[in-house]
Amino acid sequence: MLKNPFKIKEEEIIMKKLLVLVAIMVTTFSLSACGKESGLTTEQNENKLVVGLIQVVENGAFTDMREGFIDYLRESGYSEENLEIYYKNAQGDISNLNSICQEMISKKVDLIATIGTPATQAIVNMESDIPVVFISVSNPVGAGIITDMSTPDKNATGTSNAIPIENIFNLADTLTPGCETYGIVYNTGEINSVTTVNQAKEYLEAKGLKYEEAVVSNSSEVQQAVQMLVGKVDAIFVPNDSVVQDAMELVAEVAKDAKVPVYGSSAVMVNSGAFATIAISDREIGAISAEMVVQYFSGTKIEDIKSVVLPATDTVINRTTAEVLGITLSEDIKNSGIFID
Repeated sequence: MLKNPFKIKEEEIIMKKLLVLVAIMVTTFSLSACGKESGLTTEQNENKLVVGLIQVVENGAFTDMREGFIDYLRESGYSEENLEIYYKNAQGDISNLNSICQEMISKKVDLIATIGTPATQAIVNMESDIPVVFISVSNPVGAGIITDMSTPDKNATGTSNAIPIENIFNLADTLTPGCETYGIVYNTGEINSVTTVNQAKEYLEAKGLKYEEAVVSNSSEVQQAVQMLVGKVDAIFVPNDSVVQDAMELVAEVAKDAKVPVYGSSAVMVNSGAFATIAISDREIGAISAEMVVQYFSGTKIEDIKSVVLPATDTVINRTTAEVLGITLSEDIKNSGIFID
């Protein structure tokens, strides 16, 4: 009878875990005894764990998530001597993304970490026996990555940064009251964007507010899309969209020239010139996902590590953009908000 491939992989990883734990203990003992670092032996280097790390595009939010993820692992004792981070960026090319996923499988890494929805979908859909921990997927169930947040399946688990639509539009009503029509710019190729946009439209319709949509397929189309919106809308909302976020500085520039406030869905968007948002720290998202990796390498099965939705609690405002737009902030906002210059 054939052995379960998941079981075979699990047995291989358990052996590596034991060797790495021994290596960590030996290194720690050497440091305490000698007062300086001691390198691992050649045999130990051959048996170190390998985490593949995949993202589809480069942007500030993903960079923060990646750094938070790696820093947490290093701080948890998984140094470069006992754990390799095999990082790959698809540079926005889906065919390249699929090739990267295949490369990770061929390399037989011990675990794959993914940043964002497209990268996570790509590797999970390949149904390999390598466990996946995803970082910042806004709707894991809707994206088909797992079927239940509390009991993850498909050999995957991770963190979700659901966008607080109601809170963001309430913030907009507080900071720029009187907005009756919102512009929404997004890429329909990203399920996370579509999910967030649908929630935004439902909210606006329920409040009797109007919206204008501008759909893009790549970052080179974003500037023109925003230029088409600014003459028709009172404010612009940008969902958790990697394509639009990649061109966020252009979005902010066009909008500021037209005196139109932009409400983003991440602190990095605000850092790139958007006016405001309510968000969670991207570094924290990366760190919490890394904690799940530590749990797995410590012996917890992936299916026993619940996926979690991380609440957005920080009001983030770009002070320079506020000045350009001529917006006066209340004392309450000044005292409670996080400001970026």
